[in-house]
Amino acid sequence: MSEKEKKVGFVTMGDVQAPAKEAPPIGVGMIGYAFMGKAHTNAYIDMPIFFYPPPARPRLVAVAGRTRDKVAEAARRYGYQKYYIDWKELVKDKDVQLVDIGTPNDEHHDQAIAAVEHGKNVLCEKPLARTANEAKEMLDAAERAKVRHMVAFNYRFVPAIVQAKKLIQQGTIGKLLQFRAVYLQEWIMDPNFPLVWRLRKDIAGSGALGDLGAHVLDLARYLMGDITDVSGLTKTFITERPLPEDATKRGKVDVDDAFIALLKFQNGAIGSVEASRFAAGRKNFQRLEIHGTEGTINFNLERLNELELYVRNDPPDMLGFRDISVTEAVHPYWDKWWPHGHIIGWEHTFIHEVHHLIDCIVNEKDISPEGASFRDGWKVNLIMDKILESATTGRWTSVQ
Repeated sequence: MSEKEKKVGFVTMGDVQAPAKEAPPIGVGMIGYAFMGKAHTNAYIDMPIFFYPPPARPRLVAVAGRTRDKVAEAARRYGYQKYYIDWKELVKDKDVQLVDIGTPNDEHHDQAIAAVEHGKNVLCEKPLARTANEAKEMLDAAERAKVRHMVAFNYRFVPAIVQAKKLIQQGTIGKLLQFRAVYLQEWIMDPNFPLVWRLRKDIAGSGALGDLGAHVLDLARYLMGDITDVSGLTKTFITERPLPEDATKRGKVDVDDAFIALLKFQNGAIGSVEASRFAAGRKNFQRLEIHGTEGTINFNLERLNELELYVRNDPPDMLGFRDISVTEAVHPYWDKWWPHGHIIGWEHTFIHEVHHLIDCIVNEKDISPEGASFRDGWKVNLIMDKILESATTGRWTSVQ
């Protein structure tokens, strides 16, 4: 560094030393670069800024996709050092220690198994697989490889959800009695909306059930405990749609547009969950209610920084739902963010998720119970399979 640079405060990379607590960087290989590729990449970039010093810094090594021009542009846009048009080359890359899978559901199985067999840690988008059988094979392969494996159930990392878990565990609402959740969107209501991959069973596995229901089923397990029995109902409102490649032709929709399920929990509680992509006016509406013998907890994703709490033993002249702003330094993750009252958003859940994963990799911690391991992902897939089975038979089905 020149004397002039020193006087005006210039620094070079040689002058900047990593904190002693910080492990060597972890090379990230991203398979898929669209919606989730963007969300996850943003998290890898921002995590070390807020969780400082980080357990290790993510290093954006490579991104993979089918179309050369698009994946090359994604690499430039996001800052990956290189790109592949064959994901099999990415999972073999010696500079990659963590493979992030954000592809359609039918690709998760082969990509995750190939990654763990090459000794890579894996973060896989939800649902883990199309079926429980596929998910179990992924779980078995990951456990054999002794790598860290995680499913991207990012709503586990909403501060208000973690606070709800804390309130439940400390007995604030007493013995758990009932769980109810809805997850509602409207984006496929137009009959001329094309037959995209999310509407095809061979690719997606299921419809609203796997796309939206997987999230609330995972939250049901995270907050309430294991589910033992289910009763399901599904409905497809539009059975044929234009083909994406030729709008003059139509193809069959063979997944659910909406589902409703009743649940029995191992602890004796009961529950209901539902999801729909035909809820007019709902963009990304998720609401949970947890009832206990001593109170109730409510959460609304559209008010992500808040939690509603009712406690039965409050003084009679103060009874009512209190609206807790989960933005104080005492709340989960909040010491990493802004002054109190300065809210965070949806994208920050991925930053929390990525921090947890990298911390578990570096410090050899278990992904669960804070995060969702492949075992948690398999259990959600199993519950979804049983809901579909129940919807066909019209009977309660045991989740074993």
